[in-house]
Amino acid sequence: MLTSRDTSSLVIDALCDQAMEEDVAVACFYFDFASRNEQTAASMLGALLRQIFNGLDQIPIEIAGEFANYKQTIGGRQLRLPEIVKMLQDITSSRRTFICVDALDECGAEHRLEVLGSLRQILQKSPGARISLTGRPQIRHEVERYLAGTLEVISLTTNKDDIITYLRASLEKDTTPDAMDSSLEVPPGAPLFGPLTRKQKPQIKKNPPDSP
Repeated sequence: MLTSRDTSSLVIDALCDQAMEEDVAVACFYFDFASRNEQTAASMLGALLRQIFNGLDQIPIEIAGEFANYKQTIGGRQLRLPEIVKMLQDITSSRRTFICVDALDECGAEHRLEVLGSLRQILQKSPGARISLTGRPQIRHEVERYLAGTLEVISLTTNKDDIITYLRASLEKDTTPDAMDSSLEVPPGAPLFGPLTRKQKPQIKKNPPDSP
């Protein structure tokens, strides 16, 4: 499902409330443009895996055994992407799981394709898993190509009335409503900015030639 990022926090809140009442696992990840080089598919899916494990009363014996094997290798190497995907497949196939990925468009293009391919593998093995993606419209064709037949696209946009309602609610909670300087206030009907004029070329006054 591809939704607007404006609704992602509401979706996550609703899923977390449901997880407290039912035996449901919820894992979330937010892509940050400033960290797009560090947020690889392996780091993103690894973070989801840790969240799911933290919500378990007991880690399945098979997965616990795999972790023990990796720790015994030289230096205790980190899990690779295929290994993370397999563990997510195993855990999501035995437990109802919701995965929320926010701001997918902020993920680097080279990493985003790996992310989508990995999510496709999880859904193929775990038809009961549900994945919520948010992002700008320009990545829609990528999502549809990798997750064809497994998603529902919902386009959501904010309107003027919603923005006004949000601002009014935020201002009502303002603890320092008089902090704004009166010089910053704009009279009703006045434009926010004055008319822009082309910068005039400075005139250079020439001195008259010296008389002989």
